[in-house]
Parts: sequence; structure tokens; C-alpha cells
Amino acid sequence: MALAAAALAPIGATPASAATSAGVSVDAGRALASIPSSAFGMNVAVYDGYMNDSPVAGLLKGAGIGAVRYPGGSYADIYHWKTNTADGGYVAPNTDFDSYMSTVRSAGAQPIIIANYGSGTPQEAADWVRYANVTKGYGAKYWEIGNEVYGNGEYGSGWENDTHSSKSATTYAQNLLQYVTAMKAADPTIKIGAVLTTPGSWPDGITGPGDGADWNHTVMSIAGSKIDFVVVHWYPGGDSPADLLTKPQAQIGTITATLRSLIDQYAGANAPNVGIAVTETNSTIDKDTHPAALFAPDDYLTWLENGAFNIDWWNLHNGSNGTTTVNGATDYNDEGVLSNASGSEPAAETPFAPYYGIQLMTRLGAPGDTLVRASSTQPLLTVHAVKRSNGDVDLLFINKDPSNAYTANLSYSGFTPSSATPTVYTYAQNATSITSTTTGSATSQTIPAYSLVVVQLHPGGGGGGGACRVSYTKNEWPGGLTAGITVTNNGTSAVNGWTLAFAFPGDTKVTSAWNATVTQTGAAVTAKNVSYNGTIAPGADVSFGFQGTWTSGDAAPTSFTLNGTTCTTG
Repeated sequence: MALAAAALAPIGATPASAATSAGVSVDAGRALASIPSSAFGMNVAVYDGYMNDSPVAGLLKGAGIGAVRYPGGSYADIYHWKTNTADGGYVAPNTDFDSYMSTVRSAGAQPIIIANYGSGTPQEAADWVRYANVTKGYGAKYWEIGNEVYGNGEYGSGWENDTHSSKSATTYAQNLLQYVTAMKAADPTIKIGAVLTTPGSWPDGITGPGDGADWNHTVMSIAGSKIDFVVVHWYPGGDSPADLLTKPQAQIGTITATLRSLIDQYAGANAPNVGIAVTETNSTIDKDTHPAALFAPDDYLTWLENGAFNIDWWNLHNGSNGTTTVNGATDYNDEGVLSNASGSEPAAETPFAPYYGIQLMTRLGAPGDTLVRASSTQPLLTVHAVKRSNGDVDLLFINKDPSNAYTANLSYSGFTPSSATPTVYTYAQNATSITSTTTGSATSQTIPAYSLVVVQLHPGGGGGGGACRVSYTKNEWPGGLTAGITVTNNGTSAVNGWTLAFAFPGDTKVTSAWNATVTQTGAAVTAKNVSYNGTIAPGADVSFGFQGTWTSGDAAPTSFTLNGTTCTTG
């Protein structure tokens, strides 16, 4: 975890004035990055007694969390997985590795695991890999070696446990090679990450007493050719919420360019395969109220656009650290996205504002979709764009102005939108849910002050010629999967009550579903609307999902019918 930020004065909200015009350009033909299944991550910690609370898996799934990091920041360097103990620390009941994995799999996510460098050994880490992937078949792919190891006293500040006699970057890198050898002997398919300092942040650029160069150059010069990804943490802080909200655009591009330069310099022929993971990040200002909600999706998406493959918010639950009032809402100074009922917080598992900011990204895109270029003429109106695998283009607007709405006048390259009224999702200031409506047009949308808005756009020209179109996406692991299905009405009249039928080519079995009533007989599946989503307006869509199991194959269905009519796919 980053050091706590000083208390800062919040921006006061003022009544919104008439909307200011903003030019927004979307280049759907200019791909920035594909969204990986590991993109949207969350941290959990073994001292959190609510970590595996029964609602947690559903809340993670509902927010689109595809990766969950364990066992929790600096606790990773005192935690021993075999005994489920932490040197001098507290481990809550039911937070052991298998309990964590049960929640992760129920959420349809994948694990990201921190091996104990501080008081552990390469053998202990290798045994963990073997247990996870050989004995249990969990398929744990991503492993970090230590947490913020540079905080071990090498540079004068020592919050991170490190029992090695030498605290130098050289020692860490040499030991890292031993971890790589031992862990990959247990499972050669895993990916191992090295801890680096965040470029531009302390102690980047400082040469420690035991080294001939700074941490990053030392670690990469020794281990760069043997690792699979680099790890940084990003807690940008700022002088005010307004300053904080400038940080994604101001800093992330420079940080990733520096990291990529290091990788290119030291990773040799493997450099193109070495990824960047941001395994801890948080707003650090107004941590559980609306400024953090505005910051969160901008944080995730800007990192992805600049080449990171994983971003993990700190933290699922963290706890109250005193209260302030931010624009009429109580901020508990809690870095968690869910309440743990500490202090005067609401009931446990109540989502805080950043949760909804993260959740709104599920309306923007999904793993396999492509982030594309978008820009705004107004600096306080940030826009991100995604081209869906089915040809749709979705836009996320972040209005960072607490006083003014903006009317976005949209133009497109590489995409011709349908003339149908778009579906629009909004997370407004101090709201406790995301709302949806059909409003505006593909060329003009008004974005309320201090709000997050997703606009979903279908392509013009009838969407491929069918009366309906179906897209199917999935996230799988050995023996299990989650899948999402979106049904688009390409016709000229509303669908009132719908039944979607399809069949699995393999042996997939549906075990649970959301936003639809799903039944299965053999390979044949029928999904029917629930009470709140039975109408699909012309040009609109409806989405549902399911969790399932499989043994020999879980290939995607190839044919769908909506109320008996065959749909186009993709």
C-alpha cells in the first residue's frame, strides 16, 4: 500500500450551467490495445475477514473483475501459504488459499499471486505453484516475486519485510532468478513478474549503497531476460481532486514508455513478450466518494491504452480511517470498494462510489474487444472508446468538471453509426446505482457535470442484414467458464418478450445465470427474459450471462434463434 495521502480539501459542487460544446472524435480504425481477460483486477488481503463473504463473488463478477490479487500487498512478504500464517501479522478465518480460489473461480476471475520474498524461499514458492496448478488444477498463471521490495530499507525507508542479509537490488535480482528456476520447474507455463519502482516516483533513479545503479536498471540488467512481466504500483496523489483527475493523462504514457524502454534494453529477444502489470493503484484522494469513481475507469483504461495487461485496484475491503464530507457525501477514507462496516460505515458489502465507476466499464467493453482512439476538445471531458467484437462502438465519457455539463458533438472515422437512439448508461454524482435510458443521438450527447456516461452505438446499415444479432464472449479456465451474450434488435419494431435458443457444440453445462432464465436439455439451451428486460427496442440490445462447467470442450455456439428467427452472429 502507498503511504497515506494528506487530507485535502474537496471541490465544492456548484449548480450546473448550460452545457458547453465539446468536439469529440472517434477513430474506430485506430486500435490502441485489445482488452485482455486479466485487465480489470482487484486486490484482496488475508487479514480481511470479509474477503470470502458470500456476496463477494457476485459483486466481483458484477463489476467485471477478471483478476484477483492475493494475499495482500505487504502482507505477501510475511505470509506462508502452507500454514496460512503471517509472521507477526493477523490472518482472518477462511482466507486461506483454497478459500480464496473458491471465490475467484465463482467470480469467473483468475488469480494473481504474490510469492513471499521477504521471509519465504524459492522452494516455498515452487511448492505453491505445484499445489495450485498440478495438485489442484487452478491454472494460476501470474506470479509476482515479492511486493514493494524496494521498501525494505535499501533507500532508508523500511515498510516491507525482508529478512535477507542484503537488501540491495542486486540481491533481489539474483534471488529472483532462483525463484524463476524453481517455480518454472514446477510449472513451466506460469508467468513471473519482477518488482520495479514506478518511474518518476521515489526511489526511482536513486542508487542504493549495495548497488552500482538504481533499482530498475540493476534488477533488469540481471533478470530482464528471464522474467515475463514487470510490476509497478501507482498511487498518484495530487493537490486536490481536480489535480488527481489530471494524472492518468499526465503521467501514465510517460511511465509506460520508460518501462518499455527498460524492457527493450534488457529483455533481449523476449522483450516483445514482457508485459506491464499495475498490481496496486488507487485514487488516494476522496477515496470512496465521487472523485474516486471518476478516477477509477480513467485509471484502468489509460493504462490499458498504453500497453498494461493488468491493473488491480487497492482494495476490495480496507476499513474506515475517519470521515469527511465530499460534495454532500460521507467519505470514510476507505481504500476499499466495498464497506466492511468499520467505524460509522454502512453495512458490510455496501458498494462505495469507485465500485460503480469500475462497474460502468462492463457497459463499455469486455475481454477481446479493442480500445480505439478517441479525443475531446475539452480538457475536462475525457473520452475512451471501444470497438466491440460484434462491430458496435461504445464510448465512455468522464466529465471532470463539477459545475458544467458538456454537449459532445461526435464525429467518426472507420465507423458509421446507426441512426437509432443510443442506449446510454450514467453514473451520476453520489448515486447508488447506474441508470440506463435511450437518449440523444450518435452525433450529439450531453454529459452531466461530474458524471460518468457510457454511450452504446450500433453500426448503420442494418447490422449485417439480420433482424437480430448475437455476440457471445467467454472467460474460461480448466473445467469452468463464464459467458456473456448480447442480443441486438436490428429490426424496425420492438421485441416484447424474448426467447433465445442455441446449442453447445461441446459438453458445456450451465450451472447459474443472470439477467435471464436459462434452462438446458442435453446440448440445447433456452434463455428467456426476466421481468425487467423483456423489451428490446429497435437498435437496442439486451445482455445476460451464465456460469458453467465443461470436461472435454466448451466451444462457442454457432447458431442462435430469437423467438424462432435465426440471428446473425459476431
